[in-house]
Amino acid sequence: MSNERPTLTTRQGHPVSDNQSLRSVGERGPATLENYQFLEKITHFDRERIPERVVHARGTGAHGYFEAYGKIGNDPAGKYTRAKVLTQTGVRTPVFVRFSTVIGSKDSPETARDPRGFAVKLKTVDGNWDLVGNNLKIFFIRDAIKFPDMIHAFKPDPVTNRQEPWRFYDFVSQSPETLHMVTWVKSPWGIPANYREMEGAGVNTYKLVNDEGVAHLVKFHWQPKQGVRNLTAAQAAEIQAQDVGHATKDLYDAIDRGDFPEWEFCVQIMADGEHPELDFDPLDDTKRWPEDRFPLLPVGRMVLDRNPDNVFAETEQSAFGTGVLVDGVDFSDDKMLQGRTLSYSDTQRYRVGPNYLQLPINAPQEKARARTNQRDAQMAYYVDDSGANKHINYEPSSLGGLQEAPKPAKDYHQWVEGHLGRYQTTQTSDDYRQAGDRYRTFEDWERDELVANVGGDLKQCPEPIQLRMVWHLWHCDEDYGRRVAEVAGIDLERAKALPPLPGKPAPHERRVGPTYTSGKQETSASVQETASAK
Repeated sequence: MSNERPTLTTRQGHPVSDNQSLRSVGERGPATLENYQFLEKITHFDRERIPERVVHARGTGAHGYFEAYGKIGNDPAGKYTRAKVLTQTGVRTPVFVRFSTVIGSKDSPETARDPRGFAVKLKTVDGNWDLVGNNLKIFFIRDAIKFPDMIHAFKPDPVTNRQEPWRFYDFVSQSPETLHMVTWVKSPWGIPANYREMEGAGVNTYKLVNDEGVAHLVKFHWQPKQGVRNLTAAQAAEIQAQDVGHATKDLYDAIDRGDFPEWEFCVQIMADGEHPELDFDPLDDTKRWPEDRFPLLPVGRMVLDRNPDNVFAETEQSAFGTGVLVDGVDFSDDKMLQGRTLSYSDTQRYRVGPNYLQLPINAPQEKARARTNQRDAQMAYYVDDSGANKHINYEPSSLGGLQEAPKPAKDYHQWVEGHLGRYQTTQTSDDYRQAGDRYRTFEDWERDELVANVGGDLKQCPEPIQLRMVWHLWHCDEDYGRRVAEVAGIDLERAKALPPLPGKPAPHERRVGPTYTSGKQETSASVQETASAK
């Protein structure tokens, strides 16, 4: 049998020499629109399922409002941003939030070990702002071109129609950047007890821009006032035996009885720039910004106080996109953000239709009514015009119609310079360090659960995957690798003897003591109190 493998190509038959990196202007520069390989790959991926969402199919939602404090930490919010939704006080901005699981189908159990989607649509006076994130503050990968492959590996096997551990760990074992997220997901943090007692995070790095045109890098976070509660595998199994939609019921019942869940909206701020003093790239979604250096600064609060009148019309037809920003919030060169900005809205045009923004659940509030020159297409039922001259559906015109808004007095301009090519980040030491730091900061019972989950999974994997995974985990933390090897029955010495992955940098010196602090100990404490999600 020949060991020669077929060459990966595009749908046009072009050989693919780099399937790991978008084309960008320099290592940290923006991605370019002529990324044909990526566009072909991601747009096909967006259309793989209909009408169910390709990812985040199982979900529930609720209405509420957001109120800004007018400050970011101790500073006026205007120091960092000109976004009215974050600077104006005394205003209740309507919101719709959709919570979800990622990998499972529409009728999959809500006890699945899986990241949870946390998507917020803020209907501001300047139009919609969609903050599309997850419950965990990081992600598996840092380049959007890898997203379809990652989801394919995590989804059911196309032959057996089952989620197979060997497929998951095959991808993970070849992608060290995933180790941090795997450590979170395979711990109790991978099964939130419900949606109310769950954190949220924008995950991507954005920018805030003020009236002077000055930008800062920013991470967005939702901190639940109800506290955080997660489940062990045994507790999740007990709940799943009785109810596959416990989290949907929990949220609906809480709002129905007037127990409105609330989150504090916080940001982490960093000066705009490359930050060579850090051992991670702040644009890398697989890394956290240490909260002892970049603290969570309160910005406002969100309350959910109304259940949907109809699940399909509101929750299922709600559509979110990472490119839906308001003035004062801007894009960074985060490669996951740039790829998601195309993919999310493209998926909704396919899944719901090109006029999905005319649906009431997605339309901006009346003060920011949509007025465009876009016309027709499937399911159009009104025209986005100004009511002035209906003959004019173009711009500029001397006969009426729409006109451009006034430009900001000082806009943000980013200087971009670099060689166009495919780049992988060179700041990779934290691929292992942050995963190891997270392992060491877990409580003992969380560590025990993590080791049991990963070790149990690896028992079902082929030996090459077992050995490589233990090699990775040992480089994150010696105790982490040793304990998983013991549970899975893997020869630790054989694993340690493996060479580094071809084409991947060798791990930096292993950390065997705490190096990461969040400013406060994060725990799943209340899982010890009860096996049910109240």
